Amino acid sequence: MRPRSLLFTIFGEYVRHYGRDIWVGSLLRLMAQFGMSEGAVRAAVSRMVKQGWLRSRRQGGKSYYYLTEKGARRLDEAAERIYRINPQQWDGRWRIVTYSIPEEQRELRDGFRRELGFLGFGALASSTWISPNPLQERVLELADQYGIRDRVELFVAEHVGPSSPAELAARVWDLPAIDAAYRDFIDRFRPRWEQARRREGMTDSEAFVERTVLVHEYRRFLFIDPDLPAELLPQQWTGREADLLFERYYRWLHPRATRFFESVYESMAAPAAR
Repeated sequence: MRPRSLLFTIFGEYVRHYGRDIWVGSLLRLMAQFGMSEGAVRAAVSRMVKQGWLRSRRQGGKSYYYLTEKGARRLDEAAERIYRINPQQWDGRWRIVTYSIPEEQRELRDGFRRELGFLGFGALASSTWISPNPLQERVLELADQYGIRDRVELFVAEHVGPSSPAELAARVWDLPAIDAAYRDFIDRFRPRWEQARRREGMTDSEAFVERTVLVHEYRRFLFIDPDLPAELLPQQWTGREADLLFERYYRWLHPRATRFFESVYESMAAPAAR
């Protein structure tokens, strides 16, 4: 795990539920559970500040880091997808985004594409991306964020063929590769869950590490799985089995992991428990 990526997981899984800020000393102790050095953590935090995900404050001679609105919004979006219990019912329509960004602005164009991919859009053709999910407002926010609203067009449309909606989805997204990634997740974490259930005396710190690793690895699907409705997925979709495994193992680890986090966590409003 890279320090910056792990920081996103810790802020998203823990800190954002406790007021969005954390003392750097608490952060260093949490990251040390994964073998992260102080220098590596501070460098990753500094990078996240420069990128606008975090801000720093000082109080009583201590440094604290807190999520910006940009950071909080990204983590809220991620959590909504990770912990969604019931899948959305599809309205049968597609959201289509087209854009015109010249080659000399490749960095801007690539950044916009990455954000579309994170939202779950897929490339139907050059400069044309589609999603079955109602993400119109989020796309317009992205266009404003990148300053390209005048170069973006957004449509809500019905697909009339000649391929079926499921065939269209299979052409836009590599569903077998995504399914294989879910199978790999199951093969890795099912034995760990079964072993943990048989084992007695897992410490709170061990549970914290395991739950964080579980969420960290599951969070990777945000970048490869477009969160398609059931109507567009193959009948045998391993993602459903992976979702169930994640939910059960997460619930089993939750109490112990939370106790450890709360024993270490200190914010500007409240000191750590001793």
